[in-house]
Amino acid sequence: MNISLADLCWVFVFIVVVTHLWNAQGVKQLAHSAVKKHCQEMDVQLLDEGIVLRGFWLKRDSRGNIRIWRSYHFEFSSTGDERYQGSIVLLGRQVEAIHLQAHRLH
Repeated sequence: MNISLADLCWVFVFIVVVTHLWNAQGVKQLAHSAVKKHCQEMDVQLLDEGIVLRGFWLKRDSRGNIRIWRSYHFEFSSTGDERYQGSIVLLGRQVEAIHLQAHRLH
């Protein structure tokens, strides 16, 4: 059985892609948990129980290490009638900020 260098490269690329997707799903779960907790603290309702990746980029953290910067968007409601926008920004696995659009208080 002969395995060529090209075959090994493809296997390596496949493993890297699968590892990245697995890690990205874990980061999304972390972001979802942080958003859910923040919405509970702010007494608003997270709608559709979901967050959507809006962008990602490479950025340096405070120690100078390169991390993946991710921005997720979500919708919430304060009264049950209107929908408002929110966002969460993560750098690596650290939550950098959670923003809620100005909304009515009940």
